[in-house]
Amino acid sequence: MRALVYAKNPKLQNVPEPQRLPGQALIRVELAGICNTDIEITQGYSNYRGILGHEFVGKVVESDDLHLVDKRVVGSIDVPCGGCKFCRMNMPNYCSNRMTMGMDRWQGCLADYVVLPEVNLTVVPDNVPSMVAAFAEPVSSALQILELATIGQEDSVIVLGDGKLGLLTAQVLKVRDVDVTVLGKHVDKLARVSKMGIECGFVDEYSGMADVVVDCTGSPEGLLKAIDLVRPRGVVVVKSLYHDTGRLNLTPIVDKELTCIGSRGGSMRDAIELLSTGAIDVAPLIEAVYPANEIAAAFKRASRRGSLKVLVDFSDVS
Repeated sequence: MRALVYAKNPKLQNVPEPQRLPGQALIRVELAGICNTDIEITQGYSNYRGILGHEFVGKVVESDDLHLVDKRVVGSIDVPCGGCKFCRMNMPNYCSNRMTMGMDRWQGCLADYVVLPEVNLTVVPDNVPSMVAAFAEPVSSALQILELATIGQEDSVIVLGDGKLGLLTAQVLKVRDVDVTVLGKHVDKLARVSKMGIECGFVDEYSGMADVVVDCTGSPEGLLKAIDLVRPRGVVVVKSLYHDTGRLNLTPIVDKELTCIGSRGGSMRDAIELLSTGAIDVAPLIEAVYPANEIAAAFKRASRRGSLKVLVDFSDVS
């Protein structure tokens, strides 16, 4: 099968089709997204080597659960061990030995086929197009903010960063009736935000402070700016992953007595439920769709500074 494999450089290779174990499903990938985390891996984040990718929608071709066969699905990316302290406490997302698709000891989904435990899968309703379902993982990530941070109706929230994660996060918060403003640096991207009916502005021109600031910039400098923009005793939510932490002056966290929350992925089921309502518009976030045989070009385009979501179409597999 075809796969985007990262060793020294990411490139399309022919590799053996993955073999599922009992309780796992073999999935034929239809569409897969290239995430900033995939790019960060090739630049030094984590020590992962192998098939990249963790955002996908596909069809189950083999499973012990016959109700899943031929169903379109999306999948949670973490694979817990089932036996550690946190797994026994029913907190598998914090498993001490967890493997993570396309990041840590588990094959990614930028390939014709991927294997995941059946319990990780969420069936995609017929009314959700695959192009929309491919955004389930980042939508779940945005929803997790509301699970972790207590945001009141009177609270003001800044989403810092006008890239694909920032634009998607802002939409999710807006749908949940959060008073949200997006701050960024790019005229074209902020224009997209404005068309979505969301307040926005240039970060260098903004004055004032918010109750909650969500850092979606993907840079250490962005985190410092988030700390600067939040009020004393406010909340900073960190969504960014980056290989170079730079020199972070964390003294303002102490001086302002801030609460800092790290936020990863959330419920794929909740993400698909939200996407099925049509309340989230993913079309403005899609920069390009490449056929699988042009995946190297797709990755190069996604790696360009300021790019939006690049998808890879694997649906031509025989």
